[in-house]
Amino acid sequence: MISISDAQQIILQQTALQSSEKVPLLQALWRIVAENIHAPRDIPAADNSAMDGYAFAIDSLADNRLTATGFLPAGDAMTEPIAPGKAVRIMTGAPVPAGCDTVVPIEDVIVNGDLIEITGKIKPGGHIRRQGEELRAGDLAIKAFSQLRPQEIGMLASFGCVSVPVFRRPRVGILATGDELIEPGSPHQSNRLYNSNSYSIACQTAEAGADPTLLGITGDQLANTREKILAGLENDILITTGGVSAGDRDYVRESIIELGGEILFWKVNMKPGKPVAFAILKGKPVFALPGNPVAAMVAFEIFVRPAILKQMGHGLIHRPQVKAILTESLNNKGDRPHLVSVQVKLSNGVYTIDATGDQSSARLSALIAGNGLVKLEPSQTLAAGETTSVMLLSREFETGVA
Repeated sequence: MISISDAQQIILQQTALQSSEKVPLLQALWRIVAENIHAPRDIPAADNSAMDGYAFAIDSLADNRLTATGFLPAGDAMTEPIAPGKAVRIMTGAPVPAGCDTVVPIEDVIVNGDLIEITGKIKPGGHIRRQGEELRAGDLAIKAFSQLRPQEIGMLASFGCVSVPVFRRPRVGILATGDELIEPGSPHQSNRLYNSNSYSIACQTAEAGADPTLLGITGDQLANTREKILAGLENDILITTGGVSAGDRDYVRESIIELGGEILFWKVNMKPGKPVAFAILKGKPVFALPGNPVAAMVAFEIFVRPAILKQMGHGLIHRPQVKAILTESLNNKGDRPHLVSVQVKLSNGVYTIDATGDQSSARLSALIAGNGLVKLEPSQTLAAGETTSVMLLSREFETGVA
């Protein structure tokens, strides 16, 4: 069996960046920009007022008094310069007229007919946003491989952009295998199981930012499995669940080989998720995950999710890990590293860990109760009160709320 880290390395070595596409700004949120974005013009494009107030020339001010002349709202401009000793009423964002070099806020002015008296402290050049003070034309505004957050989207909109080049979301085909499976919505049969794996894996795929497609179920027949796998290669990534162990009717690996694929590893030294295979078939990555639902979801987190994120240009492709204090002991009696589902809590800046009960690879309840994974080495016991690393699976920690 191969180690978890060696398996991850093999996968990432075979993971190529997606091509780029242009998408509308509102569809680009959290995507990765595919090229450097430069300012198309000075930002701001002209000197403009940072306050509602009066604009004037500081050298023409006498006894803090000026004659008011005109009104300049945002969106308008004055073609004639303002004469010395005069002040124009100006709104925030309006371009500062020629002849003016200072703005005084409206709250620092007493108005008496056409005369104004400045009562506040005057700062020469104050309350003016200077042309190009944020960016000069041609300056690098957003680096390639940056994630487009709301602030980057806002910057692009301020440039007048309506679309932006980003790395494409991989299309991920998800195929379930097993004669025992039926789709949700079918009449219940006591000897059959509903296909839950495709739905959990599809949601994990979507949460990672890719586009999942359910490819249905293939029964445990070699020809059908081979046909479904071949059809699934229309996607950028193919994920299968089940049919990858060493049973008499596990045909996934055999189908990949018959179709000319190369299996780069099969079986990983881990629990759950030992019967994982990774292959390259007709240039496409194929992840053959176990059929047990917990094993499939854990294997996705460890192996598939980082590959999806790398394809989309992300720099951070692994889940965050933090140090946390155990509230009860955790024990691995087995001879393989065990990824244990735990419940992580955050209180006053301190992370704590609770166990989630039975860790059977068929028991989704353990994952429902948990929001993190702790890796226990073979025969390792962690006592209550000890500190260990935990992988955070939930976005609730991004806001510090747990």
